[in-house]
Amino acid sequence: MGTYRVMRQDDNGNRFLVAKGLDGAEARRLAAEFEARGHKQLYWVEEAGAAEAAGEPTGEAGSGDATLRNA
Repeated sequence: MGTYRVMRQDDNGNRFLVAKGLDGAEARRLAAEFEARGHKQLYWVEEAGAAEAAGEPTGEAGSGDATLRNA
């Protein structure tokens, strides 16, 4: 079973890592929590290993597991 991360896209199309190192259920819960706040940003969950292998942005270098970033 892989780990998941929560990503955010702002109004300008910039993408940010919100949290990583989560199990699937926790990642979905966190994304739903941020979505429920009513901001215009888009939040989504992706499997961390698959996204990183595809060269997707990984967020801040050295950020810890399950740490909120740019939220």
